[in-house]
Amino acid sequence: MAEKTYQVIVRGRFAPLGDVQRAALLARADEHEVFGAKFTEEGTVTYERSLLAFTFRCLIPATEDDGEAVVIRRAEAMAAAAVAELGADHRDLRSVATDLDDIKIRRRARP
Repeated sequence: MAEKTYQVIVRGRFAPLGDVQRAALLARADEHEVFGAKFTEEGTVTYERSLLAFTFRCLIPATEDDGEAVVIRRAEAMAAAAVAELGADHRDLRSVATDLDDIKIRRRARP
């Protein structure tokens, strides 16, 4: 079966945080700023110091038979695991998946 790759963005909110969780997330906030965001197979989590919401970006390999719903479920499971690894819980996940084959690159016209 042919492989496809999806670029997925999962957005969510942190579940209510305790003082210890909040302090731990703030201590690592610089490691998770938006400028460090990358689409990788492991995924990256970014969040702001307000600790309200987070974004998880990842690449999900899939077969031709895998639908977008399957890809999104995988990405959301990865996002939940990544947030749990940070010592927090999540809620309100929303995701967008894009098949990399569908991305068109527009080249600039040369003078």
